Amino acid sequence: MDELRSEDVQLRLNAIHRVSTIALALGPERARDELIPFLQDSVDDEDEVLLALAEELGRSFEEYIGGPEFAHLLLGPLEGLSAVEETLVRDKVGKPSFLSLTDVTVNQAAESITKVAAVLSQAQLEQYCIPLLQRLSRGEWFTSRISACALYGPVYDKVSPPIQDELRRGFTSLGSDDTPMVRRAAARWLGAFVKKLSKQHVLSDGLNIYRRLQADDQDSVRLLTVEDLIAIAEQLTPPEVKEQLLKQIRQSVADKSWRVRYMAASHFNELADAVGQELIREELIGHYVQLLKDNEAEVRTAAAGQIPGFAKSLEKEVILARIVPCVRDLCQDTSQHVRAAVANQIAGLAPLLGKDATIEHLLPLFLHLLKDDFPEVRLNIISKLETVNQVIGIELLSESLLPAIIELAEDKSWRVRQAIIEYIPLLATQLGKSFFDEQLGNLCMSWLGDNVYSIREAATVNLKKLTEVFGVEWAKVQIVPKVVGMGQHPTYLFRMTTVQAITTIAPSLNLEIVGGDILETLLQLGQDPIPNIRFNVAKSLEVLATTFASTPEGNQMVRLKIVPVLEAQKADQDADVRYFATKALQQDELPNAPLMNSLKRDIKQVLR
Repeated sequence: MDELRSEDVQLRLNAIHRVSTIALALGPERARDELIPFLQDSVDDEDEVLLALAEELGRSFEEYIGGPEFAHLLLGPLEGLSAVEETLVRDKVGKPSFLSLTDVTVNQAAESITKVAAVLSQAQLEQYCIPLLQRLSRGEWFTSRISACALYGPVYDKVSPPIQDELRRGFTSLGSDDTPMVRRAAARWLGAFVKKLSKQHVLSDGLNIYRRLQADDQDSVRLLTVEDLIAIAEQLTPPEVKEQLLKQIRQSVADKSWRVRYMAASHFNELADAVGQELIREELIGHYVQLLKDNEAEVRTAAAGQIPGFAKSLEKEVILARIVPCVRDLCQDTSQHVRAAVANQIAGLAPLLGKDATIEHLLPLFLHLLKDDFPEVRLNIISKLETVNQVIGIELLSESLLPAIIELAEDKSWRVRQAIIEYIPLLATQLGKSFFDEQLGNLCMSWLGDNVYSIREAATVNLKKLTEVFGVEWAKVQIVPKVVGMGQHPTYLFRMTTVQAITTIAPSLNLEIVGGDILETLLQLGQDPIPNIRFNVAKSLEVLATTFASTPEGNQMVRLKIVPVLEAQKADQDADVRYFATKALQQDELPNAPLMNSLKRDIKQVLR
């Protein structure tokens, strides 16, 4: 039964997703007279079907019923969808976060109504949309009142002043609703509504709604008012903010719920921009320090993410006296996520502090974070070194940080070494070619001889990425000679790594480089006494052939040098060598491959 029901729902879903095609086939008149009434009667269907219908009606569906002149007809079915009980229909799925677990997000039907309202004239809005909004706002089911909250902002500035008065009273009522979910929706959409109000009405109506919601006993309502606070502050002058909102700012930052404080920390820079420089000095600095020292790691993480943005509005002395001590403590934080957030932002303080203060206060913190056990912390520091480099210079940066990088690169834990290898291309991009050659080039080559296979593999990938960063001419001088030289090494491990390195980096090189020492080295290793090396040579030759055979010069190289070696390996005493040689020769890209390949190509030509 469940399978039959599922198939039936899928059929109806498919039909809904083709409703625009159906409307087009019916023509505008029949779509208005037959299809729209049918859809309006379909609001008792499965929740997935209703969600699909709500989405489809918001996708410029008025084009299929005669244009904006008749767009108001879509409001009927959408009004029904706005009041359905299923959460899936009312909620449009958004990015996952802790908010989405407790809050009603964008109402899909209301969003579609908003899109329809955008094409309506003022007369249509006042005749059809405003009565709909009023019915939803007074609806018996809380779901319709939730949907109504999203509609006030989009229509407010498009209707006459008397109707605007009614809309302000209507939204005020929703902000005092008995149902917490409705109040959450009101808090969610208050900011958008306030932006449409005149300053007079912000002060007389918007502030009253906000203050009531900001004092709500539900933290899921209060956390949404942080963005409302910013929206209102942006409408007021700094003196008005100080007079009207100072108490609410203090309450939000010190709220007993960590989720409210998290929202305040996450939006702190926006709040600072909205309230003005005077309040920043008098109030926000203290509040920000308070958030950086919060008991909850999530709040400290969010606050750390605002460090350079907030510090831009402060004087250097204030940053050193108030912010840097907090940053120093956060670098020692017990939460790896807090440390990662600090590592991602701390470099942004360097341009604000200047060279001397960066060297004195920030460099020790960089060194500490660079040795952190959590890989993301190290990555975040390395990824932002360019900002520090611009302030203190590459020489001083290298003197301070290079020893720490080398120490990590030689760590006894292979996972730490692997993490550093993965960061090297990024580091190379920021430090430059000459510095890299002098300080890190030999280190990168030494990883090719590491005892751990994963390190050797990561090292070969690293060489490929470095080639892409610095170019093939650099690779020709700095990488190729060293890789080729390892091919003569008496230790099997080094010779095997040579083959793997060539296989990895060859596609990033040009034919001139590959056709010289690289190919000769491979051909010699094809006669190696170790079978594992010989069959890896076969795999490498296949890569070279398929990469370069498309050009005349590459075709000649494959035909004269690669194919004869692979043909010889087909008679090798080791089964694996014979298998990989045969597999390589079966590639269509190989010229002068076995007769069977030639026959297959001839057959393809005939069939065409």
